[in-house]
Amino acid sequence: MTAPPRRIVVVGASAAGLTAAESLRADGFDGDVVVIGAEPHLGYDRPPLSKQLLSGAWEADRLELLPRHRYDELGIACHLGVAATALDPAGRTVRAGGADVAYDRLLIATGVRPRTWPGTDGLRGVHVLRTIDDTLAFKEAAHAAGRVVVIGAGFLGAEAAATLRGLGIPVTLVGPAPAPMVRQVGPDVARLLGELHAEHDVDLRLGVTVRGIDHDDGRVTGVRLAGGTSLSTTCVLVAIGTAPATGWLDGSGLDLADGVGCDAMCQAGPGVFAAGDVARWFHRTHGTRLRIEHRTNATEQAMAAARAMLGAGQPYEPVPYFWSDQYDTKIQAYGQTAGADRFAVLSGSLEERRFVAVYGRGERVVGVLGWRSPRELLRARALVAGAVPWQDALAA
Repeated sequence: MTAPPRRIVVVGASAAGLTAAESLRADGFDGDVVVIGAEPHLGYDRPPLSKQLLSGAWEADRLELLPRHRYDELGIACHLGVAATALDPAGRTVRAGGADVAYDRLLIATGVRPRTWPGTDGLRGVHVLRTIDDTLAFKEAAHAAGRVVVIGAGFLGAEAAATLRGLGIPVTLVGPAPAPMVRQVGPDVARLLGELHAEHDVDLRLGVTVRGIDHDDGRVTGVRLAGGTSLSTTCVLVAIGTAPATGWLDGSGLDLADGVGCDAMCQAGPGVFAAGDVARWFHRTHGTRLRIEHRTNATEQAMAAARAMLGAGQPYEPVPYFWSDQYDTKIQAYGQTAGADRFAVLSGSLEERRFVAVYGRGERVVGVLGWRSPRELLRARALVAGAVPWQDALAA
């Protein structure tokens, strides 16, 4: 029988990591809880970076997930500004800040890192949005620039473009797909998003490939598109996706193919668990491994992993949830809207821009999405939770 843990180390001090630390205390764990975070800031929420922080509606301290005094009240030892660099599963130690930190149980919650544009390291005027410091630097540069070019029209690129337009900053949104967020929400909803951005005077250059970022004397001067067009700018936001932050785990023997591979209990190996954006776990209902980069999953999975570390876990089988705020529109979804091969509107209409739509794969419902329809969407969630047959969903 495995001895109960007396020392739990959490690597990652953002939503998943801090939620797990809180949950351990709420579940009665009275041993040592050590949180290691690479950033110098107290753990903070990331969704507001592209919205409230970028717009100036919130100051940075409002993003903090826990006030400073709560760390002491909960007995959480938090080491900030210290990056984990290696894991020794056999010795049950994490290398961080030049020292070995011992653990009985380890939670990996290091999230993801933004993909960068090749050859632009150190180039002034090229930005990513992942941290508070990233966002504050980009906000200053965006206000100083005559126009911002956003490369990538997924979640982050579309939300940042909307926020910038709300500030009155001219924006060109560039991406290879024919509409914003088409991979995430499908062509019908993506088309509406494109119309929404066009109505707010975003210069849409979609279905277009970026050939390169031009620069002079170490500063960006423009973005070159396929076909020879050049977009002049001194400020570029690169929003071309992310990759799991697992480089520090190389050589650990863990499954690192697209994140940290886990079983249904969020366990990656003896004494090692993972949660949040970095975790790829087996979802029994879907019968496959999933890795979900959404805020709600970070919280829910962290709580599930905390219980599992204490020997009281259950298979983690959530109904995934995400949302996006762009202009005055809130889009919310349950389940999996990406990769669906069926789409239908259940209530409202696309033309009215108030509706609930259902997504299917094969003969089953896999997702539902609401555009300015939160109450109706909540009722439709049951279609996903119950994996309702497609025809039954349409009949209902």
